[in-house]
Amino acid sequence: MSDKKLETIVSTDTMREERVPPGQRETHAWPVLHYGDVPKFDRARWDFRVFGEVEKPFKVNFDEFLALPRIQVKCDIHCVTTWSKLGMLWEGVPAKYVMERAGVKPSAKYVLAHCEQGFTANLPMENFVEPDVICALKADGQELSPDHGYPLRLLVPKLYFWKSAKWLRGLEFLTKDQAGFWEQNGYHMRGDPWTEERYRTY
Repeated sequence: MSDKKLETIVSTDTMREERVPPGQRETHAWPVLHYGDVPKFDRARWDFRVFGEVEKPFKVNFDEFLALPRIQVKCDIHCVTTWSKLGMLWEGVPAKYVMERAGVKPSAKYVLAHCEQGFTANLPMENFVEPDVICALKADGQELSPDHGYPLRLLVPKLYFWKSAKWLRGLEFLTKDQAGFWEQNGYHMRGDPWTEERYRTY
């Protein structure tokens, strides 16, 4: 990765007069929350796949992924457990690049993030195509720590932070919505923090 200055996208939610959604409290820490153990990273075996409703599915190894175009995103993050951390600066590969390289079909309406240990998270295309969505490699100038998703996690600032799935290994484009891990366990299928979409209603 070169040292040239990266484009910085400022998430529109950081421009709100009130930046902390209902039911949230601001924290300056970055709490660690996840289910199961932190997976070990094996550089020689790691790859990243894009598949499903696409014209040109692709797979890259870790070195190839590091060479992909990057941007920075300044945004706030909001955890469903009620904490919010404001003004973080992230760096990674934009969702727009992934879509263009894969040739996402018009039939794709949803995305399913595939992560280590079989973990998944779903989101609508309307949220995935936002300019502030990236496959993140860094946060606040540092590589992600293992317990925050190293080497790669999804970043979807406008949804609750569980949608920004850790230890990302692939993106699958779908015609129909498919519940991810937390959605199967009672969390909301979309997860908008501003309307408090925390849990599913049946």
